Amino acid sequence: MPTVTLQQPDFRHWRKAARQLLAQHCPPDTVHWELRGQSAGLFGDAPGAQAHSTTQPKHNAVPKAFIDLAKTAACIRNEAVWPLLYRVLWRLTHGERQLLADTLNDDVLRLRRWASAVRRDVHKMHAFVRFRCIDDQGTERYVAWFEPTHRIVARAASFFVGRYANQHWSILTPDHCAHWDRSRLELTPGLSLADAPAGDALEDLWRTYFASIFNPARLKPGMMRSEMPEKYWKNLPEARLIGALERGSGAQLQGMVAQAGSNPDNNRKRQAQRTQIRAALAQTNCERAVKPGVKVS
Repeated sequence: MPTVTLQQPDFRHWRKAARQLLAQHCPPDTVHWELRGQSAGLFGDAPGAQAHSTTQPKHNAVPKAFIDLAKTAACIRNEAVWPLLYRVLWRLTHGERQLLADTLNDDVLRLRRWASAVRRDVHKMHAFVRFRCIDDQGTERYVAWFEPTHRIVARAASFFVGRYANQHWSILTPDHCAHWDRSRLELTPGLSLADAPAGDALEDLWRTYFASIFNPARLKPGMMRSEMPEKYWKNLPEARLIGALERGSGAQLQGMVAQAGSNPDNNRKRQAQRTQIRAALAQTNCERAVKPGVKVS
């Protein structure tokens, strides 16, 4: 049985190995997949691989939809993805050209489910990254720490390039780190939480803003935790306020009702306060790309 050792757990390395397996006519059930460090060499038993099949596929071209699906699913943190991708590829190139259209096929359903999980994780990274400002040899750099569920850093980084194109920033994760110097995106090996900055002066301002937009009349704890799972809270500066805001929401709501009847200018004052805080945050050149997760007015 040929053993395929991926040098990196990503689509590019899987595709290189898969092409070689197709060229050697290796059926999926004759191939063992593993990651670097588990074995030596790309093909541990490659010389005998061609004996497993003598059937030449009619063509190796695959639908673009499979490439898109495979690139996404390959980010899942589950090593079973590599043999599954190869099995679907083999079927597509050996007579099942319309396989992806079979919405009830187990292999296709599994790939689509994994791709959906990856897309959700990318969305959470976009929402819950928090930058902290540090001095990097005289240059202002914004650094964030994030712990993704899946291997999504390379996939998610383009969002931050577009949003913070004029800033120097770094996003540190255990898998990879993404660095932007206003012209080039670089990926480096992962780091630990100890390498991330502990905080900055912006966080107090951010917490003030978060508290000011909290609307107890629209508080939905279940929905909030669905959109902002508690596993992310340890890295969110505003998270420490959530419990107190929830506990005090009843009294705050009663106070808002009472003030609305006695002071018609109350809403305008609250809006003015929010505008001032937004302006202060904007002056720091570090807009926070988030939706706090609490229904706001």
